Parts: sequence; C-alpha cells; structure tokens
Amino acid sequence: MGPNTKMDQIVADQGIEAELLNRFGSSCLQSQRTADEITTFWIDRTRLLQVLRYLKLEIEGPFLCLYDLTAIDERVRAHREGQPNADYTVVYHLISYDRNDDLRLKVPLRKDDLDLSSITSLWPAANWYECEVWDMFGINFHGHPRLRRILTPPTWEGHPLCKDHPARATEMEPFTLPDEKQQKEQEALKFNPEYWGMKRHAEDSDFMFLNLGPNHPSVHGVFRIVLQLDGEEIIDAVPEIGYHHRAAEKMGERQSWHSYIPYTDRIDYLGGVMNNLPYVLAVEKLAGIRVPDRVKTIRVMMAEFFRIASHLVFYGTFAQDVGQLSPVFYMFIDREKLFGIIEAFTGARMHPSWFRIGGVAHDLPQGWDTMVRDFIDYLPARLDEYEKMVMENSLLKRRTVGVGDYTSAEAVEWGVTGPGLRATGLEWDWRKHRPYSGYENFDFEIPTGNRGDCYDRCRVRVEEMRQSLRIIRQCLDNMPEGDYKADHPLTTPPPKHRTMKDIETLIDHFLGVSWGPVIPPGEASIGVEATKGNNSYYLVSDGSTMSYRTRIRTPSFPHLQMIPLISRGLMVADLIAIIASIDFVMADVDR
Repeated sequence: MGPNTKMDQIVADQGIEAELLNRFGSSCLQSQRTADEITTFWIDRTRLLQVLRYLKLEIEGPFLCLYDLTAIDERVRAHREGQPNADYTVVYHLISYDRNDDLRLKVPLRKDDLDLSSITSLWPAANWYECEVWDMFGINFHGHPRLRRILTPPTWEGHPLCKDHPARATEMEPFTLPDEKQQKEQEALKFNPEYWGMKRHAEDSDFMFLNLGPNHPSVHGVFRIVLQLDGEEIIDAVPEIGYHHRAAEKMGERQSWHSYIPYTDRIDYLGGVMNNLPYVLAVEKLAGIRVPDRVKTIRVMMAEFFRIASHLVFYGTFAQDVGQLSPVFYMFIDREKLFGIIEAFTGARMHPSWFRIGGVAHDLPQGWDTMVRDFIDYLPARLDEYEKMVMENSLLKRRTVGVGDYTSAEAVEWGVTGPGLRATGLEWDWRKHRPYSGYENFDFEIPTGNRGDCYDRCRVRVEEMRQSLRIIRQCLDNMPEGDYKADHPLTTPPPKHRTMKDIETLIDHFLGVSWGPVIPPGEASIGVEATKGNNSYYLVSDGSTMSYRTRIRTPSFPHLQMIPLISRGLMVADLIAIIASIDFVMADVDR
C-alpha cells in the first residue's frame, strides 16, 4: 500500500473538504458547518489567490464557476460561535459542474484594514461583483481594473449595506437639490472614454459614441450601454446598471421573515412566485421545516406556470425586437389566459406573493383541476403555430443564427446559468441536478442548443415551455392529498388550532403573526432554476425576527456583464438581437 493510498481514500470519501485540508492544511483553512451543508472554509486573505487558483486551474474536477461574491458586516452580529474574529466577511461561492458540488470560502477582515486582492485575473466575472462589494460595504480590492460605484450614483456617500448606514428615508436629512449640488451631480454623469480604456484610432480622430438607453424599448428597462462605433460596427461597449436599484437586500434586513415575501416578487417581476421559492426554501432550511408533499407539488405547478408566463413575454418581445410585430400580441393573449388561472388560485396576477414559510397561503380552489386541464390542452397548438410564425421565419434566422454566440466554457467562466448556459450544449438544470420541492419525482427533458447564439437561446426557452406543460400535467394527474402548510411552530401564519385553549399559545400566535417567527441562528443558501437562470437567496440569521444578511444572487446580473465580449465586431442591429436573447429585467440586475 503506497503512502498516499489512505489519504486518497479519505479524499474519495469526504470530497473537496478533505482535498483542501490535505493540500493546504488546517492552519490555512478553518471549517464552518452551515445549515445548507455547503462545504465552507475560512481562509486568510494572504492565501486567497493561491487557494482559488488551485481550485480553478489545478484540481481535478475544477470549480470553474464563480457563482457569487458578496460580503457581510459582522460588527453587530451576536451569534458567531466557532467563527474567527471579523468585522467584515467577504464570501466567495464557487460551483464545480463536473463534481456537482458547491464550495464557500470566507475571508475575515478588520474594519481598519478593508483591503483584499482582486480575483479578476482568475474570473473576469468578478469585476461587477467586486464593484458591488466596494459600493455596498467599502471593501477595497487591489488589482481591480476599475473599482467604482455600480448600483448607487457616483456621488453617493457611505456604503448602504453597512449596519450603520440608514435603512429608511426618515433616518436621513430631507432631500434637497440646490444648484451647486445639481451641478455636481451633472458633472458626475459625464462619460469619460479614456477611463474605460477606450482608445482613438488616431491622434487627429475622435470617438464616435452611441448611447443605447437608459430609456429606450430595445434595452428592456432602465439600462444604458455606451457604444464606441466605427460606422455601425461595435468597437467597444460599456454596460451601465444601477438606475433601478431599490435596496432589496437592505430591505430584507429590516423586514420580518414573513413580511419580506412580497419584496421577493419584485426582483424578477415576470417570475411571480418563482421569486418566493428560493427565499422560503432558505428560511425553511434554517428553521428545519419540512413541508408536506402537497405543498411541494403546488409550488412546482405554480413555478412552472410562471415559467411559461415569463417565456411568453420573452418570446414575443424577442420576435418584436428583430422586426416581427404580430407574435407578441398573440402571446400576450395566452399570458392573459394563464393569469386568469393564477388569479383564481391566488387572488392576484403578476405579484401574488402566495408562497409562505412552511407552505402556501391557502389550498387550491374548487374546480382548479378543470382550469389547469383546459389551459394545458389549449397551449400546445398555439406553440406549434408560433413555431411556424417565429422560429421557422427565414428573416429571424438570418438575424439571430450565429449572432452573439459563446461556448460552454465561456458561459461557465462568466457565471451564465439557465437557458443561456443550456443553449451552448451543456445539459445542466437545477431541477434535475439539484432537485428541490419534489422535482425529482417529475419526468421531463432538458432542452439544449449547440451554438450558444441568439437563436438557440430562444429555441431552448420555446422547448422549456413544452416541458413545463408536461410537468404541470403530472402535477394535475398526481396532486397529493394533505395539508397546504407544514405543522410547525415557525410557519407563517403559525398554527392556530390551540390558540383558544391556553394563553401561552395565544401569545405565541399573536407574536408570530405580528412580529414574525424567530428563526434559529445559522446560514443557508438555496438556489432554484428560475425563469432567467439560477436565482438564490443566501440568508444569515442571528436568532431574531429579521434576517441579519439577505443576499440575492440573480441570474441577470452576470449575464449583462458578458455584453462587451459577445458584441464586439458586430453591428448595432445585432446588439438589439443579443439584448433580446439574454432575457433580463433590470429589477433582477439592480435589485
């Protein structure tokens, strides 16, 4: 038996945790157990780049995807048992698709020394994430190409996600805009091409710019792209976000666990209850709540309804952006029919906020099955008609085939998830590879493309609608009996059946309704296959009625960061098709 055989067996049995300890030792890495059971290590910042380089470039089954990068202000947190001293923590979340495994690395920082090495040399996708951490927390990243405000205006003072930054307008001085301040704001908005690395063709020539947005239908929201052009050819592009920033993460840290649910609807505002799902799953993981099978199936059915609703909007506007005006009107008729079902189930249409911690708001109404059956029998023929109208249209194909393409490796490198990843041929779907809410019990296919271009990104979504109908039919035919809410004291609203029997239970119920549940201390990150890619909530509880840290990882944020890479050398008209094919909403980007 060789000297490494025993360690090899440990590595095989224990996975990445044993591999890292074997490579770097316990003096470099300190393990932390979390409620989501993701392997989590604390690491000294002097070893950060070394460890990350090993994980991406040297290890077998590498962690090629930088899934998320965020921070936590630890200064007023009470429950940090077993964790190193830190005023701030920078958190790196990596994914290995080869291993189907996650890894969380944490770097502790003191408030008087908030400096850390940039990892943009390893992952170009880290660019926006590091800007966001600096903007929100004031943590500086050495070696970053252009560390700047990204979600707040360039003149903003302070760092909003720090615990000492005001959370409400009533905590700040009344807003005023004297002439001097207005002039300063206007100056800050000027675009400096040299700052962004743009270069003139010659000393006697100047830049030619086109501002696409921030208020134009083709950019699908308040989003600006500054284009450097040579005629109509795109030489460079600078996406600018933040116009729609509404401090959703800050609000998550001042609302009760329950009352924050309606805020989640407004992140991907086309995804409805799909936004509720990762949030309530993360809270349920922290609280140890197991929901009944009926709840799981209802959630799956409603999530797939909203996947279809969102994809219909995408489908119609995608066709419209490349010149077809009719399809969007037909598809919105279908969406209205779908909203009729959603309204009958939940009482609302786009933003029902219907999922609850431990279940759903109420059971399905009488006659729900007839409504569902009628719709899933109706839509397939309509999709066949749209196939001929849109996907087989020769002009649309000429505008989109081979345009804005990228490879699977590039998609993983930039943190692309969802249809944009599967369009490259990588068959990865969280519903299949990381089943949640009972998805392991459903039979459906994972549509993929092979070119990773605008056309394939549309094709994948079209086929996903057919698979969603397939899933919904299985929900219809196999809906379990049982309760629509878990029998657990931390569900919302809490169980009521004993409230009239003793005063203690009545008091608990009153507090649970008015203040919300007290969730045990811990950390959990749960992701779902949302309409536009993977959406996850990373929640930190300090054992109170509110979240200590609410991190929303949205798919659209990394997707927009790829625009310069896939648009250089193309025409302005091609960029319109690219933007349409990405399928984003700015609330999902800016939060």
